[in-house]
Amino acid sequence: MIAIDLIDETENMSQEQLDLVERLLQHTAKEEGVMDAEMSVTFTTNEAIQAINAEFRGKNVPTDVISFAMEELGDGEMEIVGSLEPRMLGDIVISVERTEEQASDYGHSFERELGFLAVHGFLHLMGYDHMDEADEKKMFGRQEEVLTSFGLTRDKNERA
Repeated sequence: MIAIDLIDETENMSQEQLDLVERLLQHTAKEEGVMDAEMSVTFTTNEAIQAINAEFRGKNVPTDVISFAMEELGDGEMEIVGSLEPRMLGDIVISVERTEEQASDYGHSFERELGFLAVHGFLHLMGYDHMDEADEKKMFGRQEEVLTSFGLTRDKNERA
């Protein structure tokens, strides 16, 4: 199991929704072979995620999810090897407002969109990316595998 710190800055998330994210991320970690690790997920507003997006990505628009991987090495940083401490995977920030908007746009439940974004953020922490077509196919394929194995699938009437 991994330790997940769930932070609801909006105070709008239900306990059931928080529990869903917890269970889904535990499942994703197991699927990715991750044990004895720590991470956080913060649920926030469009305004707050826009400020984060502007500061860290130079894009002054709200986005749905941003991940900050702790295991990515920056310039001049050295990898820590052989530590007895749990792995610190990083932080995921999810806009609850964008989650609601996108669930409506795609014609599926808030929970499905929330799960999609949580898994997406987790896979970024694991080093997956979608900067080119091949990486995008791999990442989004993995997301669907994890969501399907968890049982959080798209309804037949939803848009892809």
